[in-house]
Amino acid sequence: MNSDQIHDTPAAIAERLRIAFVVDRFGNRFGGAEAYGVELMRELAEKHEITVFAREYDSRCDLKLAYVPIRHWSHWPGWIRGILFARKAAKATAQGFDIVHSHMNGWCGDVEVVHVTPVRFNWRVRPLPWLKKLGSYFSPRVWGYLGLEKRRLRPGPHAVVAVSGLIAEQLQQAYGSVHDYPVIAPGVALPQADLQGEERTKVRESLGFTKEQVVCLLVARNPLRKGLSTVLEALAKLPSHYRLLVVGGKPGLRDQMRQQLQSLNMQDRVILQGETSNVEPFYRAADIYVHPTLNDSFGMAPLEAMSYGLPVVLSPAPWCGFAQYVQGGYHALLLSHPEDAQELAQAIEKISKDPVMARNLVENSRELLAQFSWPAVASRYQELYQKVLLRRQA
Repeated sequence: MNSDQIHDTPAAIAERLRIAFVVDRFGNRFGGAEAYGVELMRELAEKHEITVFAREYDSRCDLKLAYVPIRHWSHWPGWIRGILFARKAAKATAQGFDIVHSHMNGWCGDVEVVHVTPVRFNWRVRPLPWLKKLGSYFSPRVWGYLGLEKRRLRPGPHAVVAVSGLIAEQLQQAYGSVHDYPVIAPGVALPQADLQGEERTKVRESLGFTKEQVVCLLVARNPLRKGLSTVLEALAKLPSHYRLLVVGGKPGLRDQMRQQLQSLNMQDRVILQGETSNVEPFYRAADIYVHPTLNDSFGMAPLEAMSYGLPVVLSPAPWCGFAQYVQGGYHALLLSHPEDAQELAQAIEKISKDPVMARNLVENSRELLAQFSWPAVASRYQELYQKVLLRRQA
């Protein structure tokens, strides 16, 4: 879709919009960025007509919306698949919608949401080994991704949204500070009720944990990028009643981690759970949430953990975008560096041995939760839609 294209409905004053939502995969179990899309569309569907355009729609997702699959040959390299997806998405959404809301690289969106570090920032701004940077100028893969991103961020009446202040800063460094990148962070849904006493004990027992054990939780589609190796090193420094529950890893994760688990003698202290669309029981069962991530544009999991009343330990910015909103020692404990296993071990032990501090972290984190409600996030997008529609009609 061209940036100056007029859709067939002058919807700047319409109360109910026809919205095309373009994303690679739709479903909470696919990761934090995907969960952002699901929960945002859940709110918007209360007032607007939503159609999802995606490569995959999780059949177990409880939110059922109109769905148009966008498929291509899966054996193409990723950058070619990205180009093919962008072309098909632009064609499929060119007519019949008031707003095209995209979470994908390409050129179809009236609202483009950037969830990850910009490609241009990665390859042209941040310091790289000279040989790696030189090679990028001869890489069709890098040029392909750069081309998609350039078209996505083209000047025009559309809007480009960053999911964190960190991403907005990187966009400005990569494409110029004259551009405006509004920040709309993810939201969080508060649990309906706390799970305490016997019910919590039953959940823990079903997962193999005793009442005396301290259960640390890590929820991630790619646990290694979220600091799993550092967590294992940290727990190895602590007594054996400190345990780890990892949720969301691929089926081969244990085999991948086998050598480290054996070298640290951690085989019996770690439970791995696969991808799931329902993470609630695992948050309910845990005592501490650990998130020494190596790269998170925002980081929805620690925010979710706070909503379930867990004290949190996480990486600082720039490794974790969410950390920009956190006051260290007040809302959560911030590490100095995501790979400092000794500091992580000390933070875990400190929380587990100081119930007053743990309780204060949980209580203080509720102040943050009030800033990140999904209705508030949806309201900001609706305001942005109206601005885009007015600019386009002008």
